[in-house]
Amino acid sequence: MPSLRDRQARRATYVVYAVQGLSFASLLIQVANLQAKHGLDEGTLTLLLLIVPVFAGVGSVAAGTFAARFGSKLLLRIAQPVVAAAVVLVGLAPNVPLLLPVLLLFGLGVGAVDAGMNMQGVAVERRYGVQVLNGFHSVWSVFSMLGAAWASAAADLPLPLIMSIPMVFAVAGSLLSGRHLCTPEEEKVEDAPAGAAAGKFPWRPIIPLCLAMAFLYVGDAAVSNFNTVFMKNVLQASAQVIPLAYVAYQATTLAVRLGGDLAVRRYGPAAIVRIGGVIATLGFLGVVLAPNQPLGIVAFGLTGIGLSVVAPQSFSAAGKLDPAGTGVAIARVNLFNYVGFIVGAALVGGIADAADMRLAFAAPLVLASVIIVLAPGFEPNRRTSAPSTA
Repeated sequence: MPSLRDRQARRATYVVYAVQGLSFASLLIQVANLQAKHGLDEGTLTLLLLIVPVFAGVGSVAAGTFAARFGSKLLLRIAQPVVAAAVVLVGLAPNVPLLLPVLLLFGLGVGAVDAGMNMQGVAVERRYGVQVLNGFHSVWSVFSMLGAAWASAAADLPLPLIMSIPMVFAVAGSLLSGRHLCTPEEEKVEDAPAGAAAGKFPWRPIIPLCLAMAFLYVGDAAVSNFNTVFMKNVLQASAQVIPLAYVAYQATTLAVRLGGDLAVRRYGPAAIVRIGGVIATLGFLGVVLAPNQPLGIVAFGLTGIGLSVVAPQSFSAAGKLDPAGTGVAIARVNLFNYVGFIVGAALVGGIADAADMRLAFAAPLVLASVIIVLAPGFEPNRRTSAPSTA
């Protein structure tokens, strides 16, 4: 049975994921308003938005080095308020020269928090001895959706106020929960090899996880960036119908994550990832072939079902491959989140420009099918798995 301290750390980790979902959505949902405020054309806007995933990758790598020495608790207590402050400053920035460094700061902070929160999630999972990461990711999804709902409800308020109010709650939640996160000692694993404790971790065991994470986010970037274009230009959907594709994607993602931990406990991570890869492949095939709007919406929903299981299991498997609990493996896997998103946006956009949007969605279709082949990498040999301290 988990101890009182374990339950306390789990509750604190839920808050960390909630704050990150709220913070990320509070900026992402305002992209169109920021474009209008600063008079940005599409090319300039794209370049500015690329700052976030590029520097998030830098932040993720730096987080691995920092956490290996000082633990992810301190990392999160520093980085999460920085992310919230950056969201506020984005809303306040009066011009592009001031917006640019704030987006850089946001990207660095988001990368550090993404890595740090998954280090905490894996530490809690290790202490419980059962899969719990899907539950953490579902909380991220819920609060991301709440952030979008707030932006919709408060649309008549000034932009700085819309972006600042949620961040008051974000900072409060981060500061209150931060003291209850797993300490560096609680993140470590007993009897770990000395080299691993020093953060010396080889790349080879996590390559399948890195590739699966990248391919997942190629698909996510395709859906997130181009679902509205596909619905409008390919399927001639009305303004009322266009958003339903993304709603289907997010709703199925959340639904699967809510029950994902139970499924993984019963069937194992490799089987769940393999099934997810099959469903995601079928979903993208459905997008490519969709003859009408209802089937297009269903296809986007299938991609959400398939892709949603990959990220939590990637972090869980990376934690098992890191015998000292340093967080280095998790930070490296998290890096490919941003690699995939950048590649996905460029790849799908480039194919759409050169050919057509249906063909563009064939790229994530092919990569989603590769996840099926990579699935065995999600069940590391039991000899490398960390023992439970629960």
